[in-house]
Amino acid sequence: MKYIIILGDGMADDPKGLPEGRTPMQAARTPWMDRLACEGRTGILHTIPEGFHPGSEIANLSVLGYDVAKVFEGRGSLEAASMGVPIAPGEMAMRCNLICVEERRIKNHSAGHITSSEAHELIAFLQKELGGDRVDFFPGVSYRHLLKMKGGDKRIECTPPHDVPGTPFAEVMIRPQTEEARETADFLNRLILRSQELLADHPVNVKRRAGGKDPANSIWPWSPGYRPRMETLSEKYGLTGGSVISAVDLIKGIGIYAGLKSIDVEGATGLYDTNYEGKAAAAIEALRRDDFVFLHIEASDEAGHEGDYDLKKTTVEYLDRRAVGPIVEAVLGMDEPVRIAVLPDHPTPCYLRTHTSDPVPFLIWGAGIEPDEVQRFDEFSVRNGGFGEIRGERFMDLLIGK
Repeated sequence: MKYIIILGDGMADDPKGLPEGRTPMQAARTPWMDRLACEGRTGILHTIPEGFHPGSEIANLSVLGYDVAKVFEGRGSLEAASMGVPIAPGEMAMRCNLICVEERRIKNHSAGHITSSEAHELIAFLQKELGGDRVDFFPGVSYRHLLKMKGGDKRIECTPPHDVPGTPFAEVMIRPQTEEARETADFLNRLILRSQELLADHPVNVKRRAGGKDPANSIWPWSPGYRPRMETLSEKYGLTGGSVISAVDLIKGIGIYAGLKSIDVEGATGLYDTNYEGKAAAAIEALRRDDFVFLHIEASDEAGHEGDYDLKKTTVEYLDRRAVGPIVEAVLGMDEPVRIAVLPDHPTPCYLRTHTSDPVPFLIWGAGIEPDEVQRFDEFSVRNGGFGEIRGERFMDLLIGK
């Protein structure tokens, strides 16, 4: 048996304030996902354990069957694995966004979705000006980068910037959770303020402003942690060979710690313009070779963060037509039985523009899966699904038949 998870990041939503009171999943035309729901079995999954922030790192670890309380060590350390940056004892890693601050408020978490080439120039500049002693900066993709700190104390309260658009940045700077962590928090806050001074008139930002684009005029470090200790999926479930396909370093890093091979796809951006067809083709090729494939597509989440309902609906339709459809057609022609799962990791409601902890719809289709009565795949139809309402690692147990 082979298994593939197709995950539409942030695809679920809330009908509050939306056209006709329908979510993008409800409004979108999704014949392939609906077919899988009709022929497969559905349910509702809680991906965020109690007490945890509804981040993609928490949700995706949960989807892959991990006990988050035991394995989670911050988003930065996971992204470091994808970037090939080692985390030594005594070092702390953090996600480091390039953000846009306007009139002392966080305008957006992505510096207007800055290009990777522009961002790399800024990160190299910050490394030259601020790095090399206690901290180092490592470039990632678009606005997503890495900060590594020697001797950092992870007992600090950090606010994800995508949670607080429009908020005065000074109100959500880093706070110590213990007195011992105060020095770490103070150091990082000084780093934020110094970055704002350095980036204000950098040529990249001068050019962006002249072109009517948001400047990347501040760093924002968050989600601190040390090197995690995780069982591989092979050790947990007896799977032989697996791959992760994503444009996002966080997801690649989770996959690497889970023992999966990370496959890069040309033109994969993490946005609505990502190479859906290339990702689907890579997933099909990997499925012919491996037992397990984790295909992650970010676009719906970014549309939700922008509060763009029409774009989010389009990304759901793109996922269905350009990724799910080709994969289903390929699987139907394979000799070996395959199970397909489709789900979001968490909701990113357009009216909130950030993640929530609400449960998400899921479906599992394929050999040995008894169909239920659900005919359509969205947040509400699956409430009558045969799998019912489940939590955390139970999803992987259902997928692989434990």
